[in-house]
Amino acid sequence: MIRKYNVMIDVERCKGCGLCVSVCPKRVIELSNEHLNTKGYPPSRVIRPEECIGCTMCATICPDLVIEIEECLLEDEKTDRIEQDCSPNKA
Repeated sequence: MIRKYNVMIDVERCKGCGLCVSVCPKRVIELSNEHLNTKGYPPSRVIRPEECIGCTMCATICPDLVIEIEECLLEDEKTDRIEQDCSPNKA
């Protein structure tokens, strides 16, 4: 079974502190330099979702609890059976 993870960030609640960026061992998250949320902060954004190892360090360190990690199981290579959808647009 192939394990993948969805990193979901509530960008409207994110204050752009960057703690999640600093603890991610795979550099999956960065601060947005393209836009601000409605509160005027540059929110964190997922840039390499395929690299996430599901360690949850980003979600654990976030002081505003705006990050969720969802484990997804993809196709079993032997049976072609899909266990759970891992669509990044779920959040």
